[in-house]
Amino acid sequence: MDTMTLPPPPAAATPRRAPSPPSRLTRLWRGPEADPRWARPALLGLLALTAAAYLWNLSASGWANSFYSAAVQAGSQSWSALFYGASDAAGSITVDKPPASLWVMALSVRIFGLSSWSILVPQVLMGVASVALVHAGVKRHWGAGAGLLAGAVLALTPVAVLMFRFNNPDALLVLLMTAAAWATVHAIERGSIRWFALVGALIGLGFLTKTLQVLLVVPFLGIAFLVAADTTLRRRVIGSLAGVGTMLLAAGWWVAIVELVPESMRPYIGGSQTNSFLELTFGYNGLGRINGEETGSVGGGNGWGQTGLFRMFESGSGGQISWLIPSALVLLAVGLWLRGRSPRTDVRRAAYLVWGGWLVVTMLVFSFMAGIFHDYYTVALAPAVAVLVGAGAAEAWERREESVGSVPLAVATAAAGVWGFVLLSRTTEYGWLRVAVLAVGLAAAFLLLVIARVHVRAVPIIAAAAIAAGLAGPAAYSATTLSEGHSGSIVTAGPSNGGPGGGGARGGAPGGGGGAPDGGRPQAAGGTGTGTGTGTGTGTGTGGTPRGGGMAALSADADSYTWVAAAIGSQNAAGLQLGSELPVMAIGGFNGSDPSPTLEQFQEYVAQGRIHYFAAGGGMGGGMGGSGSASQISTWVQKNFTEVTIGGSTFYDLTQPATSSSGSTTTGAGTDV
Repeated sequence: MDTMTLPPPPAAATPRRAPSPPSRLTRLWRGPEADPRWARPALLGLLALTAAAYLWNLSASGWANSFYSAAVQAGSQSWSALFYGASDAAGSITVDKPPASLWVMALSVRIFGLSSWSILVPQVLMGVASVALVHAGVKRHWGAGAGLLAGAVLALTPVAVLMFRFNNPDALLVLLMTAAAWATVHAIERGSIRWFALVGALIGLGFLTKTLQVLLVVPFLGIAFLVAADTTLRRRVIGSLAGVGTMLLAAGWWVAIVELVPESMRPYIGGSQTNSFLELTFGYNGLGRINGEETGSVGGGNGWGQTGLFRMFESGSGGQISWLIPSALVLLAVGLWLRGRSPRTDVRRAAYLVWGGWLVVTMLVFSFMAGIFHDYYTVALAPAVAVLVGAGAAEAWERREESVGSVPLAVATAAAGVWGFVLLSRTTEYGWLRVAVLAVGLAAAFLLLVIARVHVRAVPIIAAAAIAAGLAGPAAYSATTLSEGHSGSIVTAGPSNGGPGGGGARGGAPGGGGGAPDGGRPQAAGGTGTGTGTGTGTGTGTGGTPRGGGMAALSADADSYTWVAAAIGSQNAAGLQLGSELPVMAIGGFNGSDPSPTLEQFQEYVAQGRIHYFAAGGGMGGGMGGSGSASQISTWVQKNFTEVTIGGSTFYDLTQPATSSSGSTTTGAGTDV
């Protein structure tokens, strides 16, 4: 019998080595596994392009708003000046805003030294962070494409391009409001008390940036959380109270210190008539902005433009912000309609309440406020417009094969094309572009109406055409804004003939800040300037600034004085201070109308030998019921001290009384230094 030989058993399978986890760099580039492969690279590209564009030609703006740059310089020299937001390191008077935005810039200057770049780069980073937050908020609930669209809309909004390259408080304010809205939606989704407490803290920091303006977004943040948070009513109420508490804490600690510290131990509160931050908050920076009754303001009447429902669309503000407002309102309405029957906790509907409430409330307040209003204030609308365009377009796009989606998309696209044509027609610089925007916008709108019957390969082309029609106009205005420097206290985006005050004063022009070559330090600010458009450019100038070796002469024996000079109005003092890097007293604060110092206080300072020179000129003070101290001081100085010329500018030497041959005081003979 044959023996059967069995085959050998199969060899044990060699275990496969588990794939190694991706590196941190790969994860950063790739993003979450659930995202499309293009999503994270596209976001990084958007942020990189935004940063590069905002940094390009940055130093052309010189000191930008020298009023704030001088306070930044002061804060970089004195911790006390930094804390209070004083205009000079000796702490004579503060700026007319709380100091949070100055803290960021002054710390940058302490690290990198005083230059245009060290002041303005933090603003650029705030802009990039705002774009990232807008993208994140939209992407989470509407997808990566919608997030990219929203981020691009914000990055290309002309007034955002302007203010994220400028040193006014608005850049930090917008970042904090955007973060608060983003955190609110996150708190609603999670039903989280801690997240809504964070919202309150962000709003409180916004108050320390630009006082009551941040409160315009608060009503709908609170309403949305109370209505839609995914938790019980009890926890929603507790969360709301927690948000109020952290808001009061984040804002109130600084206010309490300022109000409790004796007036003799801190700077005078600029913008107030009683040396009170509470008066500044509820008066000049508060109700006065609404009803126009701003004691100490240099405006009045119709000096800040006509109020009305369409103010945001008129020649002043239209080119700054209104490009996509009609589309945003259409898409907000359709978004709320499509989510109307969703559960109470629907996050998309809650987000529409948050961002839509922000847009509508802020736009209405800006439209009807009778007090001081500048077109650049409209940057506060930009994040809301961007989110509503991105989210609303994605919401309607999901239903594009139904009329409930295709019709709103068509209307929004047509509105963007038509309104873009109108805005571009207000200037002579974009002749062919306005026609292209109109034609492409209307064509894309028609194709969106019949998109259900369009070949699938044409759908992306239609979407791209609609986006191009909406963004081409603001992109053109933004490109013009990037190509020019902006300086002074009143600036606008876009071409210089884009409406009243268009463009403001350009860097290096009369009234401009003087561009700084190679990112270096700009020259001291120039005098009062006018834009090349139809209206005033910088408004208040910076007075006569010594030329050549004048600054060295002005700074001689500086250690012997508390202030090397005094000038009427903060803008006039700013040029001297930035040029010398030494304290210069701003008599009367920004408008020259604050009672700081009084004539008696100034005379005491002079008697003590604490001030060397008094800068002639200025001519402000006493506006709309403000103090007349500045004019009294000017008159007293001219009668009693020697006039000298320093670097071509006129000063009075407060250490040299002017005496006539009979021994009485007269105007000096005009010594040249």
